[in-house]
Amino acid sequence: MNFLSDWSDRLRNYFTGFSDKSQTLINNPSLFIGLIGLAIIIVALIRFKKVKLDAKMISRIGIALALACVLQVFRIYHFPMGGSVTLGGMVPILLIAFIYGPEIGMLTGFLYGLLNLFLDPYFVHPVQILFDYPLPSLAIGLAGYLRDKPIPATIMAFVVKFVCHFISGVVFFSSDALSAGMHPWIYSAVVNGPMVAADAIICVIVIALLPLNIFLKEAKA
Repeated sequence: MNFLSDWSDRLRNYFTGFSDKSQTLINNPSLFIGLIGLAIIIVALIRFKKVKLDAKMISRIGIALALACVLQVFRIYHFPMGGSVTLGGMVPILLIAFIYGPEIGMLTGFLYGLLNLFLDPYFVHPVQILFDYPLPSLAIGLAGYLRDKPIPATIMAFVVKFVCHFISGVVFFSSDALSAGMHPWIYSAVVNGPMVAADAIICVIVIALLPLNIFLKEAKA
């Protein structure tokens, strides 16, 4: 009856030693952050299930994704550790968020993040992939919550995008920070801050120059 003894040991270990298990989580921040990232993805997927897509919406999402990928190719600068400053690469996703709202915007951003992972991959850890690819792009769709105020909406979305990249830099590239003689938080801010800020400024300028009211009115017709 060895299996009964095994079950007894597993049952006892399963419901005891919570302090040691908690310490394991504390000592492994990547595990904890990974769980947070996974939870965000799960919540997003649940919200995506409520979205009703029609043919026009699907075609526009496809066009937006294609444009975003093309703009990603025509980048102004590519950072050695991944990430680029583009010619307004997030504008197509922002426009989808402004037209259809945050759920469709986040869905489009999430899909773009997956595409970008295949087109321009750089990864050192599975959790880092979440915080450098699908989550930052998904965050751009949050602009749909403030679609009546496109400039503040764009800035807000890029702030959340920066937070995702910042977390990835602190947790997964701390060795690079130590090699550079910098605190991981400072290193991550220095590396990711200019990249996200430059992209945000370009997108804000493009959004400001577009006849957005006319565009959105015709798109919703």
